[in-house]
Amino acid sequence: MAEAFKTFLNAAVVRTAAGHLHRAWPDFDARAFERRSLAGLDALEMKARAMHIADALEATLPQDFDHAAAVLEASLAPLDDETGALGLRSWGLWPVGEFVARRGIAHPARALTALHAITQRFTAEWAIRPFILAHPQLCWDTLARWADDPSEHVRRLVSEGSRPRLPWGMQLKGLIRDPSPTLPLLRALQDDPSEYVRRSVANHLNDIAKDHPALVAQWLGAHLPGASAERRALLKHASRTLIKQGHADTLAAWGLGRRMEGEASLAVSPKRVCVGESLRLDVTLRSASPRPQKLAIDYAVHHVKASGETTPKVFKGWVLELGPHEERALSKGHSMRLITTRRYHAGAHGVDLRVNGEVVATAGFDLRVTPA
Repeated sequence: MAEAFKTFLNAAVVRTAAGHLHRAWPDFDARAFERRSLAGLDALEMKARAMHIADALEATLPQDFDHAAAVLEASLAPLDDETGALGLRSWGLWPVGEFVARRGIAHPARALTALHAITQRFTAEWAIRPFILAHPQLCWDTLARWADDPSEHVRRLVSEGSRPRLPWGMQLKGLIRDPSPTLPLLRALQDDPSEYVRRSVANHLNDIAKDHPALVAQWLGAHLPGASAERRALLKHASRTLIKQGHADTLAAWGLGRRMEGEASLAVSPKRVCVGESLRLDVTLRSASPRPQKLAIDYAVHHVKASGETTPKVFKGWVLELGPHEERALSKGHSMRLITTRRYHAGAHGVDLRVNGEVVATAGFDLRVTPA
């Protein structure tokens, strides 16, 4: 069984952090930090562990924020130390970023300098968000400057830290309402030489698409024509939610806007399945067109909720070109294994097949939570 994600912040990480902090500041009470951090740690989930260790940092680092930030910076691993043997890096820095967000909010310029250093060893994407809310102009000016930073980690932070709906991070409700402050940053980064940075830009645009689909469709209209292969990949990833939703302008931008000419059928087997098992989806497409057709084919599973109502979740299928009068068979497995983000309920589940955003065929299956 895979190691639980929460164990990335464990007793060994705490003790290692204590040693590096004591090295950077000999007056650091490593024993008190360990005692506070480890008390109740094993019972907590991942984010709660980070917050708990940040509480211990608040109790043991200097009260003067500039002094505390200097200690933290001195405790960081050299950039060429990938193992963390010589200083702090990786998951142990999540609590450090949280400390900076808490104690540095009244000292934003100094705090941003610390986050610039931290993000090159882990990520400061969660820690920078309170500063965007509390000190927007300073942050936008700083992020614009960081968009040209030599470090790909800093450049990624420009996009990732300002995402409106960052997982595990506070929502930036102002940017959900109006994402325009981040658009110049995304424009500057969408052709970044680092795929790591470009993937963040794609995810940021996908966040925006959830609230402003027309804006992202307009972005495609402006930036897709003549795009490099790298930019096209970025924009395709940024379009994924709108393509799944069948957003007409987005589909048209990718040449997928036309209704399929022909017929499609969908079969789901077995008809009864238990949680943890898998389904097989068999699709047959029959073209009635004398011309090739470019098709985006997705499917939605209508999951039963506790109330007995159903809600659809769209999954990626295929993108293909169907030849003139061609008949093509496709098949795909779909797992009903337990995942942390979805709770399954027994009952009749519908499945619909979507071609270029239009539902063209339906099927269904009965889900059992426990074997008969």
